[in-house]
Amino acid sequence: MNKRITFSEVSGNRTFYAVLAGAALLIVMGFLSFLYMEHAGHHVTGMDNQVVWGVPHVFAIFLIVAASGAANIGSIGTVFGKKIYQPLGRLSLVTAVGLLIGGLLVLVLDLGHPDRLIVAMTYFNVKSIFTWNIILYSGFIGVMAVYLWTMMDRSKTVKKFYKPMGYVAFVWRIILTMGTGSIFGYLVARQYYDAAILAPLFIALSYVLGTAVYTLVLMASYKMAGRELGDTVLNRLRYTLAIFITAVLFFEVARHLTNLYATEHHGIEAYILTSGGFITFVFWIGQILLGTFAVLGLVWCRKLKNNRLALIAASILAIVGGLSLIYVTLIGGQSYPLVLFPNALVESSFADGTFNHYSSSMYEVLLGLGGVGVTVLVIFLATKVLSLLPDSLADSLADPHHK
Repeated sequence: MNKRITFSEVSGNRTFYAVLAGAALLIVMGFLSFLYMEHAGHHVTGMDNQVVWGVPHVFAIFLIVAASGAANIGSIGTVFGKKIYQPLGRLSLVTAVGLLIGGLLVLVLDLGHPDRLIVAMTYFNVKSIFTWNIILYSGFIGVMAVYLWTMMDRSKTVKKFYKPMGYVAFVWRIILTMGTGSIFGYLVARQYYDAAILAPLFIALSYVLGTAVYTLVLMASYKMAGRELGDTVLNRLRYTLAIFITAVLFFEVARHLTNLYATEHHGIEAYILTSGGFITFVFWIGQILLGTFAVLGLVWCRKLKNNRLALIAASILAIVGGLSLIYVTLIGGQSYPLVLFPNALVESSFADGTFNHYSSSMYEVLLGLGGVGVTVLVIFLATKVLSLLPDSLADSLADPHHK
């Protein structure tokens, strides 16, 4: 099948350059927001000494986790030998790198003192999961670059390493996502974080977000390039998305049932599920209703099979659900008061035992959107200068069983 598929760069048109201009605008607004927050201080944001991770971290984690999932498309073709995914590998790796770069930029610029990253890079605390993530994130970009090289090599010099690099990339991104989830799983001070199940939950979430983002990128790229994209490839992505969303739902149900079983977690569960105000709304409406059941309905409804608008809607809602899950976990976990002394009432003038309110500022949102702009710019510029897209993914070419 792949012998009949040729790759080429995308020739720019008005829509293409409009997308680049929109991405550049987001980057400028995000950078200006960073400069203002850096100059004025974090008091202009909704964060304080209780809620120290805000909306920029939600965007950063979303982009980083989605990066791992986007690379999964390439891994399916290489590691598991699924031929229909192999022509999609090049774009999936570039999408993964673009997502990771955008997420890391937001993460670094939200630190308050980005220059302190040099300290983290030169003095390693082997007991810190953050230190390990620096190695995992930078290594991920290097692994993806070499993996892409083996895919695109025409001289056959490094082509022989294509399969081994596929396995390395597969293992690396699993460890990376597990490390990101473990950041929260190891934080025993927060009752909503302290759970080993967060590692597999984030792995499943990465598949959902990566598949959703990749589907939108693929459809947009082929639309702008005026190339043929068959239903076979899109249906594979459609059903892959549904399977991973079901996996996320399973881990979430297991997580909450486990917490409800333990009396010490009844307080945080009641806060998230019933009395958390906006947090509860985001959980039930954003994550469960829109991000889970609405997506499954759009995918499995027989009348919507081969409906591309339904697939676009499902991908967007999956992203909404993923953002909601990260928001509830990140912000909801910090909003609930720390339990300093179990089975004791703690009251003081320093807000001990009280719920923490958080409302994001415009600058935080713009900084996060700036990271999205960087991602879009990297991906689409790459399609312009590299042969990433097959000239056609018609069913007669992409489907190995097509007659």
